[in-house]
Amino acid sequence: MPFGTRARTQRTIDYLRKILTAKVYDVAIESPLEPARSLSKRLGNTVLLKREDQQPVFSFKLRGAYNKMAQLAPEQLARGVICASAGNHAQGVALAARRLGCRAEVVMPVTTPQLKIAAVRALGGHVVLHGDSYSDAYAHALALERERGLTFVHPFDDPDVIAGQGTVGMEILRQHQGPIDAVFVAIGGGGLIAGIAAYVKAVRPEIRIVGVQMRDSDAMLRSVRAGKRVQLHDVGLFSDGTAVKLVGEETFRLARDLVDDYVVVDTDAVCAAIKDIFEDTRSIVEPAGALGVAAIKQHVETSGARGQTLVSITCGANMNFDRLRFVAERAEVGERREALYAVTIPEERGSFKRFCTLVGPRNVTEFNYRISDAKLAHVFVGIAVQRRDEAAQIAANFERHGFPTVDLTDDELAKLHIRHMVGGRSELAHDERLFRFVFPERPGALMKFLAAMHPGWNISLFHYRNQGADYGRILVGIQVPRGDRRALREFLATLGYPFVDETDNPVYRLFLR
Repeated sequence: MPFGTRARTQRTIDYLRKILTAKVYDVAIESPLEPARSLSKRLGNTVLLKREDQQPVFSFKLRGAYNKMAQLAPEQLARGVICASAGNHAQGVALAARRLGCRAEVVMPVTTPQLKIAAVRALGGHVVLHGDSYSDAYAHALALERERGLTFVHPFDDPDVIAGQGTVGMEILRQHQGPIDAVFVAIGGGGLIAGIAAYVKAVRPEIRIVGVQMRDSDAMLRSVRAGKRVQLHDVGLFSDGTAVKLVGEETFRLARDLVDDYVVVDTDAVCAAIKDIFEDTRSIVEPAGALGVAAIKQHVETSGARGQTLVSITCGANMNFDRLRFVAERAEVGERREALYAVTIPEERGSFKRFCTLVGPRNVTEFNYRISDAKLAHVFVGIAVQRRDEAAQIAANFERHGFPTVDLTDDELAKLHIRHMVGGRSELAHDERLFRFVFPERPGALMKFLAAMHPGWNISLFHYRNQGADYGRILVGIQVPRGDRRALREFLATLGYPFVDETDNPVYRLFLR
């Protein structure tokens, strides 16, 4: 046996021993391994979720933190510990410190979500906010370690921490003794995948270990490709639990030797995966906790896999409630169930209705328009689709019927900003009346509205976004000549949709009139 292979084998055996004797269950639970039934049926594969989001701190991080701290000498515990973390590791250290009766200093970036800061404080940790990134917090924590004689508890690059995280892999193999084709693991600094890979490859080497990273935070993948650790200049912060610029030395070594493959996913795919997990579990995981599911879906689509058993680690659920708005907005695109377009329509009576006829029975998810030109109208429209290639077919159909169309489904500017900015004042919107309507959320509701409207009136503003409710809330500007006020009242009464006249609303007059 070559020396390098023998050395790697010995290191794997050492980790196997450390994982089997890890001290984690004083604070951690053996989390369930649950089937994602709806997702499995949809993908034609068995998808199992390792529910680390159900840990006492809603993350796997307490395993490694406690395993490290439980092995410290009494005098080290007496002096106290310190860590740097964007949130989940911090909560693990704080809980472990409370259990072991020692003081925990926790350095967190000032950008850390308030939810995680409050959680650390509630567990008894002393929070120090410093810097804009984990790297800034890490450097400050090392300085405090030297200054105060504290023991640093690394979030990932420590053999005892890695061994603690490796108990996740040990549980998976104990809970499911049948075939497993692959385990998909989110990667930040690499502690979780290093621990899982060390155990799984020692016991069942046929199981593939797949690392998952965000497209804008792929330090491990770049490092493995380069054959050395690569430090990123910037990282995306959507998945803050995996936003690490430089992976650990030990985690890099283990990942390079033991991880079979890597998958990179984007924000929209992760938002869709959060929704998938919710629909199967009624639990909301944080973005890092959904990376594995996003990667499984991508793997099935690209490889055509069928009948496989695929495991995803739902590694955390420390989600800010306010972030759910963004997740819901992007999930439909991430699922490839919504296509977005900019469509140009002649600014003439009947063209809007003609365009809606082309949409047909498809569900309109969004419609934003403001009159701005005497000849052409530019409409931002979202349409529900069943598959991605359908988006191109819809665009081609619009084009064939004289409506120039730009597909915006993959346009980040459109998805993040422009969809919320369609509107403003218009000198062309004379005799405009503004109404808020409640439409039943069903095909044909808009066409009923258009069919009932007086042919001499013009829609000068339209704003609608599907919010997932049974009823849609729609803002409509209608240009009604002063002599038609009675006809307008009759139209509103006949329509049967609840409405509010907002023509005199000061907000309308300030920003739209």
